[in-house]
Amino acid sequence: MDLRPEPDRPSGAGPAEAASEADVEAAGRDTETRIDAVTVEDRRVEGCGGRLFVRLWTPSTTAGLAPIVLLHDSLGCVELWRDFPEALCKATGRRVVAYDRLGFGRSDQHPGSLALDFIAGEAQDDFALLRQGLGIDRFILFGHSVGGGMAINCAARFGKACLAVITESAQAFVEDRTVRGIEEARELFRDPGQVDRLKRYHGEKAPWVLDAWISSWLHPAFAAWSLKSVLPKVQCPALVIHGVDDEYGSPRHPEMIAEMSGAPVQLEIMADTRHVPHREMASVIVEMLGRFTAGLD
Repeated sequence: MDLRPEPDRPSGAGPAEAASEADVEAAGRDTETRIDAVTVEDRRVEGCGGRLFVRLWTPSTTAGLAPIVLLHDSLGCVELWRDFPEALCKATGRRVVAYDRLGFGRSDQHPGSLALDFIAGEAQDDFALLRQGLGIDRFILFGHSVGGGMAINCAARFGKACLAVITESAQAFVEDRTVRGIEEARELFRDPGQVDRLKRYHGEKAPWVLDAWISSWLHPAFAAWSLKSVLPKVQCPALVIHGVDDEYGSPRHPEMIAEMSGAPVQLEIMADTRHVPHREMASVIVEMLGRFTAGLD
C-alpha cells in the first residue's frame, strides 16, 4: 500500500515495454531473458477466475533449493517489486517467483468484487493453483503488507511444504492507524493523476484495484478481521519484518504475529523505516533474507 512517488522506470520491463500477451502467444512460447546469470521468465497459469501472470527469476544453479514465492501488497503487482526479486535470487541462490493476483497487473480482470475473505481465500484458491501450475513442492513465502497476511494463511494451510514464512509490513488486524492511512489515500486518489499512476501497472483494471483495497479495508464487516485464528497453525520458522514508522500499522502487528505463531519467530522491527523496507533498506533486507533462508532445506 505504498503511495509515495516511484521512479519512472521500474526494474525489468514496464507495462508499455513488456511483450504483450498476444506477442507471447504468437511466439508459441514463454518469454525468457538472461540478466547476469539469472534467467528471467514470464509465464501464465490458470487461476480460479482467469489466468495469472507469473515471473520467475532463476539462478544458474538452484542445487534443489526450494523457491521463494512473493505475495504483493494491495496496490502491487509483479512490476512493482522492481529489482528486489533479482537481488534476492542472487543473494540466496534460489528461484524467486512473483505473480499478479487476479485483477492486478497483467493477470486477467477479476470477474466481480473482491470477497471480504480474500486474504484466506488466496491460500485456498489461486496460490494452490499456482503451485500446481508451476510444479512447486516445497517453498518459502515472502509477503508484503496484505501479502503478509496471505503468506501466513498459505503457511498454515500447506504445512510441511512451507519451509519458512517471511512477512514484511504485514497487518495482523484492522487498526486505527491502518484505517487512517487508507482514508488519507482515498483522498489522495481523488486526483486523476494518481489513478493514472496506477494505470501504468494495472492498465484499465486500475479503478478496480483501488476500489478493492479501499472498499475492503473500510467495510464495516471487515473491522473484526484478524490473523488470530490462523497464526497458531503456522508450524514453520518465521521472519517478521516491520518498520517502526509504518504508516499503515504499528509495531503491535509484528508483535502479535511473533506472540501467536505456532513456531519460532525472528522479529525485526526496523528504526527509521516505513511501509516498504525492501525498497527503503534494500541491501539490509536482502542480506537479512539471505541469512534467514540459508540451511532451511
